[in-house]
Amino acid sequence: MPIAIMGIVSSERSKGGVGVGVALPKVPPSRPPSVNEETVGQLARGTEKNTRVLTTEDVVSELAELEQKLGRCIAALTMHFQPIVRASDRGRFACEALLRSADKSLPHPGAILDAAERLEKITTLGRAVRAQCAKVIGDSPDRGLVFINLHLLDLFDKQLTSPFSPLAKVASRVVLEITERTSLEGQHDVRYRVAELRELGFKIAIDDLGGGHARMGTFTPLDCDFVKLDMSLVRDLDKHAMKQRLVRSVTELCRDQGTKVIGEGVETEAEAKTLVDLGCDYLQGYLIARPAPPPI
Repeated sequence: MPIAIMGIVSSERSKGGVGVGVALPKVPPSRPPSVNEETVGQLARGTEKNTRVLTTEDVVSELAELEQKLGRCIAALTMHFQPIVRASDRGRFACEALLRSADKSLPHPGAILDAAERLEKITTLGRAVRAQCAKVIGDSPDRGLVFINLHLLDLFDKQLTSPFSPLAKVASRVVLEITERTSLEGQHDVRYRVAELRELGFKIAIDDLGGGHARMGTFTPLDCDFVKLDMSLVRDLDKHAMKQRLVRSVTELCRDQGTKVIGEGVETEAEAKTLVDLGCDYLQGYLIARPAPPPI
């Protein structure tokens, strides 16, 4: 039976409080970035101080420039890796692959992802990331699991489930970390795709639980192997009783279902100790180690 964590919302939500909903979502429709009147109108909106109106030609030029920047960033793509350790003794358990680029046309990973979404280049970016990760994993045998972020749209890239894909040969060492960056309203169920990936040997993690993203539907024990608590939940956890109650409810539910919980973004010993006391299985964050280039 599906299990949902719903309606736990801090009274301080407007100040960065916590709201949680968990589950695997429904599949998004492809929405090409057409340059139409609506697009132009959205880009043309300004404040009273800045009322520049963009023409269709302006939008086309802007998108072309953005595509060039994205291409340069993908061509210079690199991956950094951040350790994930056991909460009990801080022994190394795994690491997370994090997107970086030597080209700074787009200044940070978030800007690269935003550009890929806007230009409908998520598949191109995702394939480049997975190829880089597969090479690093292949060059570093016996170094534990590697968590690789997976955009929801990547779930429908046929290469992902191909036996000839770069990750296929190292699937037993890969945890695909699914996060929601796009609306999934009115889409088909994605559990078939997730189940297919697990059959190929991949493990599944749900990322950013409690991070304020749109609700991810219904969470069942069969959907994932790991849940990652968002750093907004972890930050100053030792000082906030509401966050502590929420984290404890998550860890207890996950323990009952055999799903492991990772505290992400841990920066202080107090946060780490509180996570351990609340039943968190693994820790990740600057307190443990900063992301670094390979070897992992």
